[in-house]
Amino acid sequence: MQFTHCLSTKNLSLTPSVHRHRHRHPPPTTNVRFPISAVAAAPPRPQRTHSMPPEKQEVFKSLENWASQNVLPLLKPVKECWQPQMFLPNPALPFEEFNEQVKALRERTKDLPDEYFVVLVGDMITEEALPTYQTMINTLDGVKDETGASLSPWAVWTRSWTAEENRHGDLLKTYLYLSGRVDMLMIEKTVQYLIGSGMDPGTENNPYLGFVYTSFQERATFVSHGNTARLAKEGGDDVLGRICGTIASDEKRHELAYCKIIEKLLQVDPNGAMLAISDMMKKKITMPAHMMHDGEDPKLFEHFSAVAQRLGVYTADDYADILEALIERWRLEKLEGLNGEGREAQDFVCGLAPRIRKLQERAEERAKKMKPQGVKFSWVFNREISL
Repeated sequence: MQFTHCLSTKNLSLTPSVHRHRHRHPPPTTNVRFPISAVAAAPPRPQRTHSMPPEKQEVFKSLENWASQNVLPLLKPVKECWQPQMFLPNPALPFEEFNEQVKALRERTKDLPDEYFVVLVGDMITEEALPTYQTMINTLDGVKDETGASLSPWAVWTRSWTAEENRHGDLLKTYLYLSGRVDMLMIEKTVQYLIGSGMDPGTENNPYLGFVYTSFQERATFVSHGNTARLAKEGGDDVLGRICGTIASDEKRHELAYCKIIEKLLQVDPNGAMLAISDMMKKKITMPAHMMHDGEDPKLFEHFSAVAQRLGVYTADDYADILEALIERWRLEKLEGLNGEGREAQDFVCGLAPRIRKLQERAEERAKKMKPQGVKFSWVFNREISL
């Protein structure tokens, strides 16, 4: 998944909800303000393009051999990769045997609550918008795929990363389809809306900014899928738990690749890399699906984010934890060779996580005083989910 930090709501327990009466109702209209979630979208920002000085492209040209030796080995050969069919009912079986496997899948998912499916669907929709993410990476100066089949290690990485990521949405979408628990028509509309809307993470065609963003995002998706895995197992579906855990493992490996790139940039250009980290953290790391909508709920992403926050799938604490983990991995507190502007950026980034946690604590105190609110989600046949 995909996130920006904001203020959190109080985590509540995962409680089952009834999944009957699957007819649609008009979406509710309300002026009620909901608790702010950890993954709420950042406000619109002025668009800036090609912010990296042209001479900096030589940095990435000079790192091509390094990327071939240190980044590309983190990809897996196709023959060693898992494929979605390994987790799904086998359509090549005789009809009755295939039908029994589908029945078993539905039996496993029947006690999972609607709120869990809202979060799982949101994660799946985010994965399905993969064309947008490959497009975004291919806007980055100095590392883009210039021909569509370039042999540059940066281009090879992006295509192969995309190919590995493509399995995630395919698997989750098929599993959700077979479960019968969600409205696939509304989900498919949401995916189409999202891909058509695009994303604006504020990376400015600048690979320094772009790779900071992907480092954070891959860890965020690792956390999110890991938590959906845990909740699936607690809810009685070990297969779905294994699916989400397997996807989380991919995200962790991809995070390592992007973190290695920033690590290297901090060695060869500490000021440039430090300023890029600070820039992205000031903007807030925005979830790739922040333009998500289904044609009915204009605040769909905000509402989805609030449910994810409440269930503990992705929270403001997670945002702060990720930031602290990256600070430690990149040894930002001990980074030397910075000029005045670089040291100012260093101080800002290294002092940010405690500020996020304090803001969260205040938001939680306010949330305790608010009356519980609910919103109907088209993904689960317009049943109401508590925020």
